[in-house]
Parts: sequence; C-alpha cells; structure tokens
Amino acid sequence: MSEPAVRSQPLSRQVLAAVLARTSARLGLAWILLLVVLAAFAPFIASSQPLLMVASGELSFPVLNYLTPIDVLWLAGFILAAVVMAARLRAPLALGLWLAGTGLAGLLALVLLEPPVLTIHEQYRERLAAGEIDRLVFAPIPYSARDYLRDYGDTGVEPPLAADARRHWLGTEENGADVASRMIHAARIALGIGFIATGIALFIGAIIGGLMGYFSGIVDIIGMRLVEIFEAIPTLFLLLTFVAFFGRSIYMMMVIIGITSWSGYARYVRAEFLKLREQDFVQAAIAAGLPLHSILFRHMLPNGMAPLLVAASFGVASAILAEATLSFLGLGLVDDPSWGQMLNQAVQSATFNWWLAVFPGGAIFLTVFAYNLVGEALRDAVDPHTRAGKAR
Repeated sequence: MSEPAVRSQPLSRQVLAAVLARTSARLGLAWILLLVVLAAFAPFIASSQPLLMVASGELSFPVLNYLTPIDVLWLAGFILAAVVMAARLRAPLALGLWLAGTGLAGLLALVLLEPPVLTIHEQYRERLAAGEIDRLVFAPIPYSARDYLRDYGDTGVEPPLAADARRHWLGTEENGADVASRMIHAARIALGIGFIATGIALFIGAIIGGLMGYFSGIVDIIGMRLVEIFEAIPTLFLLLTFVAFFGRSIYMMMVIIGITSWSGYARYVRAEFLKLREQDFVQAAIAAGLPLHSILFRHMLPNGMAPLLVAASFGVASAILAEATLSFLGLGLVDDPSWGQMLNQAVQSATFNWWLAVFPGGAIFLTVFAYNLVGEALRDAVDPHTRAGKAR
C-alpha cells in the first residue's frame, strides 16, 4: 500500500529522503548546519562588545551598534532560509525569494548601518573595572576575532585553559587573540568562498553547457574547446599570480575560483541536455513556440539538476581547500581570520603550538569530509542504477 505513495512523491523529495536515510550524510549535514549557525550568529557568540549593558540605570545593547552589513547579510540569509524551508515552497520560488530577500537586507544594511570606523575592544572591560558600568552581559566567548587583549599584560601564545584571569577554551594565537573566536568568525570565510565560488561556476556552467547540449553542432564544438582551455588552467597558480599583482581580496578569490571551475558543470549540463532535448515535453515546448530561455532554463534545466547538485557538493569542498591552501602559504587574507591562516601561524611559530594546528586543521578536514559525505549520498540517491540495485 505504501509503495505507490512513495513513487508519487516528487523526485526532489525522494532524493532528499534517500540522502537523509544515510547516517554519514546526516552527520555531514549536521556539521555543515553547525557551521552555518556559528557563522550567522558569530557577533552574538564571540564578541568583545557586550550583549547587554546597564550603566547609570540605562539599558543598552552595545553589540548592535557594531553590526556590519556582512553581519546583517548572514543573519538575514539564515533567517530567510529557515522561513522558506518551513514554508515548503517549490525550489525555484524558494531560491528566488531567498536571493531577493537576502539581497534587499544586505542593501538596506549597507545604506542604514554606520558601525564605528575604529573599534576599541577593551573599552567595556576597562569601564567595568573602573566602576562606570553597573552590569555587563558578554557573549559566551567574550572576545572578538581581532581583540588582541592589549589591556592584559601577558598577551601572547597560550595553550587552552591556561590563563587564570580569563578563560580561552582553545587557547590564544601569537598576537594574543582568542583562537575559539577566530575559528568561529573564520567559518564565514570557508562557507562564503565555498558557496559563492560554486554558485558562480554553476551559473556559467549551466548557461554554456545548456547551449552546447541543446544546439549541438558547431556550438558544441566551440563550447568543448572552451571547456578544454579552462580545464587546462591551474587554479592555484592563477590565484597566486593575481594575489601577487592585485593584492589579497576574498572577493577576487571567489571570482577566480568560480571562473576556473565551471567547465566540469558545463560537461554535466551538456550531457543531460543532449538526453533531454529528445524528450516529448521538450519537443512540445518547442512546438508551442516558447522562447529559448524558457525551454532551456525552465523546462530542461530543472530536470537535469541532479548531477549538478552532486558536483556542486564536491565543488564547495574544493573551493574551501583552495582558500585554505592559499592562506596556509601566507598569501590569503590579512585582516579577516581564516583556518588556513591559523595553520600558517602554527608553522611560522618558533615553537610548535599544537592547538594552532589541531583545531583549524580539524575544522578544514571535517568540513571537506562533510561535503564529500553529502556528495556521495547525493550521487547514490540520483544514480538510477544504484537505486535499482537497492530496490532489488
């Protein structure tokens, strides 16, 4: 009785159910979700600015005054993602609403927010010690990623839980900053570069691959030569070259990784479109006189997304590794913390500080491993031969 009901479900729900049925995929998704939560609420989890302050009988929330447009963008993206998932909208509509809402929130934050240009991280600790503040409620980790604890005299590298006057759960780095705080804020870099770079590559690959598969002929020949050219470009060396000439920028890394990684997605889309263009629903759309963009991206692309999702999960992991490698080589970001940068600090230190290698290195390993687990589960779920074998 239950078999027809299962078969009547949309393919997306069948794939999701098959992925969630695997323990390894659930563990991978749980780790990724944990990173997303930490990245979205980083200012409220690890910050030197108090969450709540009572001074002269007045209640205030200092942390809100230091929120940046990036902070608002992460918060809005997380909340809107939860809303559209709870509403169970169709995937194209949900994605469109999420992109529009997140973009609008980021634009409003860019226009309306004016965070302080210079942040003095120790000011509230000093005011509390001077008796100017009645009560402070700090974040669970009361140190910002760039708080180098200048008001303490013994700043520098410390192992986890070594300090008496203050507690650093994962120790401090060479400049005195809290490692746990930098780990949490660095999750934004890892997730951001992974999703945005992969999104750029998916966008380019879907367009070029769709045109190659739909038209075939001379368009396919030219497209495949273009794919071969971009596959021959070494991404890491190109990143090193651009960093040497134009400086270090997270946005430049995202664009370069995305532009050099689209060829694989184009191959997947081309193969799917070569198969789908002979289907009855595509021929009916052509006979009805629908415009080309509607045939390609409204009727054909949604039916060929399954292999793309599998490739995208591995692509996100590759983008994270590329940024971590660049930062480990000392050519990554300067101001913003990243896991690769923290690994570089462990190597450059005069003595081996194990916590500067274990925690960032473990985070990189677990994140890449989690994406690989999800990718393997997706691959098995969308592969008809695998599903047929399990059904027998």
